[in-house]
Amino acid sequence: SKVRGLMRKACIEAIYPKKRLSIPNKEHKVYPYLLRGVKIDRANKVWATDITYIRMERGFVYLVAIIDHFSRYILSWKISNTLDVGFCREALNEAIEKCGVPEYFNTDQGSQFTSREFIGILKKYKIKISMDGRGRAMDNIFIERFWRSLKYEEVYLKYYVNVIDCKNNLKNYFQKYNNLRLHQSLDYLTPREVYSGMRKAG
Repeated sequence: SKVRGLMRKACIEAIYPKKRLSIPNKEHKVYPYLLRGVKIDRANKVWATDITYIRMERGFVYLVAIIDHFSRYILSWKISNTLDVGFCREALNEAIEKCGVPEYFNTDQGSQFTSREFIGILKKYKIKISMDGRGRAMDNIFIERFWRSLKYEEVYLKYYVNVIDCKNNLKNYFQKYNNLRLHQSLDYLTPREVYSGMRKAG
């Protein structure tokens, strides 16, 4: 609606219950949180992922992204109109194919990430599996911060007409975020520069 469009331009969001995307499956194994006390001192030490949703003119799509904790670099992302594990699996396979294998991989306890298909990939590459504690969003703070940046710098300022429009705009944002956006916490380098090794650990 026109009102919703004006609210987005003003960076105002209505307060109402959000979609619950991370729904556990009681039959799936849940893994412990492993990152407490871990020093993240290099790229590809810890990757993390999460799902959010993006509103369009009619309906919405789900977005999954995989982030490298050390550099804040977005390794891969996919959108889908369902919460099936398929698009999460595709994002993980693409990240591994492009960027190698991390030591740790952190997720929430959502059924997509505890599924046999997703866990199977992590086990295949002997990646240490870490999962947030129930109700502990801070355990996955870097992807949560990224969602906030994405929503306020891109999504709330746009009015996506359809899936193609949404995908094209998100693609542009991810490219700018990875390659052009300077981060104070990264010594004013871009995520790509840090991921590529321009900032040393320490």
